[in-house]
Amino acid sequence: MTHLLLPAITLSVIYIALIARVTRASVLDTLGEDYIRTARAKGLPERKVLLRHALANAAVPIITVIGIGIALLIGGVVVTESVYAIPGLGRLTVDAVLARDFPTIQGVILLFSVVYVGINLLVDLSYVFFDPRIRY
Repeated sequence: MTHLLLPAITLSVIYIALIARVTRASVLDTLGEDYIRTARAKGLPERKVLLRHALANAAVPIITVIGIGIALLIGGVVVTESVYAIPGLGRLTVDAVLARDFPTIQGVILLFSVVYVGINLLVDLSYVFFDPRIRY
């Protein structure tokens, strides 16, 4: 299991930094709203103001970035599996391209496309749970 730690860190570092940056920007933008000032004026603890009011209302951009990041990991896994010689779909894709195995290439690309569209659909549907103002 420890041999997978370096590839996992390689894939995740950029996305963790991106998610942290978007989270910070969204929460800071939300902290300037009137309802945050009202929650503080009511005497709510700062932790509850941050978690319940600020982070909950800043969740939509954060969820969007997480969904896009997960979908983009599909492309990153192709390179990472090739560099670290890990057998998987990424490595299968590279081997199929080098061998000009067109049916395998088409199958893997179709699978990646279905997963990408499915993740984006789940992200779009999750907006309803994080922001009740959004209705479909």
